[in-house]
Amino acid sequence: MAESEADTPSTPIEFESKYFEFDGVRLPPFCRGKMEEIANFSLRSSDIWIVTYPKSGTSLLQEVVYLVSQGADPDEIGLMNIDEQLPVLEYPQPGLDIIQELTSPRLIKSHLPYRFLPTAMHNGESKVIYMARNPKDLVVSYYQFHRSLRTMSYRGTFQEFCRRFMNDKLGYGSWFEHVQEFWEHRMDSNVLFLKYEDMYKDLGTLVGKLARFLGVSCDKAQLETMVESCNQLIEQCCNSEALSICRGRVGLWQDIFTVSMNDKFDTVYRQKMGKSDLTFDFGL
Repeated sequence: MAESEADTPSTPIEFESKYFEFDGVRLPPFCRGKMEEIANFSLRSSDIWIVTYPKSGTSLLQEVVYLVSQGADPDEIGLMNIDEQLPVLEYPQPGLDIIQELTSPRLIKSHLPYRFLPTAMHNGESKVIYMARNPKDLVVSYYQFHRSLRTMSYRGTFQEFCRRFMNDKLGYGSWFEHVQEFWEHRMDSNVLFLKYEDMYKDLGTLVGKLARFLGVSCDKAQLETMVESCNQLIEQCCNSEALSICRGRVGLWQDIFTVSMNDKFDTVYRQKMGKSDLTFDFGL
């Protein structure tokens, strides 16, 4: 069994204070006071949403989605501040009021669990692209992210962080619930469920699914060009300074997990995912 919170090595009190709890889920403090407004957020049929648990390849996915949906050139995307084109719903900036008034088609991101997203989305409005990443690579990337952020003040060990992850004690709640909740809605007409590893394993199929989902018409030659452009984006992302330690590669966890840690993680994974038919590639 996973260690209880009592068995989890302590981390600084300041780290605990970073969270805001809503309906039993730990969320970033900037979500406080916004949840009802988020639930009532008005959607448009032309909206394209990207939803992920943090560190699931969001930055890479948003570039691929932008390229496919807008017909953009990968070199052009490389010169853009793509984050400005795809605001995060729950972040303090630019804020819900500004996002609400953006011109169509809006491209919007969120890390919130399915049940906390706008109610209209549950009723089939807007297109929602969800990407899931294998949890071992994800927890390594999430740990490195917490270490790099001065605002999080996380100074614990990776082992401590991994235990927190297994016990659902990190921001945006349980990864296990997050992915399974969206997996249960994968057949909804407005939901496309993707896996991060497929960008490296079978990019052509992934881009084809994305194009069809977004209603982008293209013949075989155009699709091949689109796939090559997306592959160029992936190579640019993996070679960027932001990924100097290759946080984006598949199998990253094998460099950090100990045998004991891996055994404990596998036990928790089986317990929490045992009833689901959702599977992941942990290496390529």
